[in-house]
Amino acid sequence: MHYISTRGRPERRKFCEILLEGLAPDGGLYVPENYPLVDDVMLNRWRGLSYPDLAFEILSLYIDDIPPADLKAICAKTYTSKVFGTDRITPVRTLETGLHVAELSNGPTLAFKDIAMQLLGNLLEYELARRGEQLNILGATSGDTGSAAEYAMRGKKGIRVFMMSPHGRMSAFQQAQMFSLQDANINNIAIEGVFDDCQDIVKAVSGDTDFKQRHRIGAVNSINWARLVAQVVYYFSAYFQVTEENSSKVNFAVPSGNFGNVCAGHVARMMELPISRLVVATNENDVLDEFFRTGVYRVRGRAGTFETSSPSMDISKASNLERFVFDLLGRDASRTRSLFDDQLRESGSFDLSGDPAFVQVAEFP
Repeated sequence: MHYISTRGRPERRKFCEILLEGLAPDGGLYVPENYPLVDDVMLNRWRGLSYPDLAFEILSLYIDDIPPADLKAICAKTYTSKVFGTDRITPVRTLETGLHVAELSNGPTLAFKDIAMQLLGNLLEYELARRGEQLNILGATSGDTGSAAEYAMRGKKGIRVFMMSPHGRMSAFQQAQMFSLQDANINNIAIEGVFDDCQDIVKAVSGDTDFKQRHRIGAVNSINWARLVAQVVYYFSAYFQVTEENSSKVNFAVPSGNFGNVCAGHVARMMELPISRLVVATNENDVLDEFFRTGVYRVRGRAGTFETSSPSMDISKASNLERFVFDLLGRDASRTRSLFDDQLRESGSFDLSGDPAFVQVAEFP
């Protein structure tokens, strides 16, 4: 399996290369050259698997530069009842017939990002030890990413974390989680502004190839493909828990800010997991709601980003939307680069309302 940039940089990379790199040098996001497809035989075989075994099966489709035995051990080390409080890891609770809630908050920081971040921490430690290298992780958070990353990386050999957060714009609980850590490899940095200002710094540093390589800088935000592919697993797990046969289709409603979680659902559907509809839920910071209703993606400035009771969703630049749009446009890297680099930089928005591909998605029943 090789990975390419959404903006067309010609180099094809292996998983462990993009694991340490994060953002592509051309400013794009890494995606697999193709999505591996699942069939009835695979789904039937996977239905009875434990969560770590299911994670191994799915991740093996995307990772071929880690020996299978090592990857299986990493999955087994990550997904334990000791870490997540239950052997199911992401159990599904039935509220009424046809309505279920997937429990994604059983990790050490009570955030869904623990599920991917715990795996990422173990993958990074493994690969850095294998290479005999160290990595400085620069991250941005409005709350849950930061605490999940720090609890996953604390004490990890060869890793130092520098986590930026918007000053005064996190929940008191998540701020306490982060700022109370005393581990020598964890560093918190408060930025005057909103989450998008922090994220802009991460992207600017990631886009400076020389600086990034010289200082060995990596990323743990969902711009890192490893984060996103780990989240694909719980879509399969939830599907198996609420269905009895592969002819059943399900809908997922996903609260979204940076579009990482629901993008993982998009990847699961591209793999042909029987998902009918993905519903993107937002708060007052409704840049994604506006895009999917109108086809206009319009980023907001600091003044237009509202402080709400759900600070993890107080985001107006949804990084992972670029991966979805890349697929939506038939993987046209030139158009994707024009939209997310040229047009966003020049006017702060782009409009796909007249594009046939968007019209087809908007009219999806």
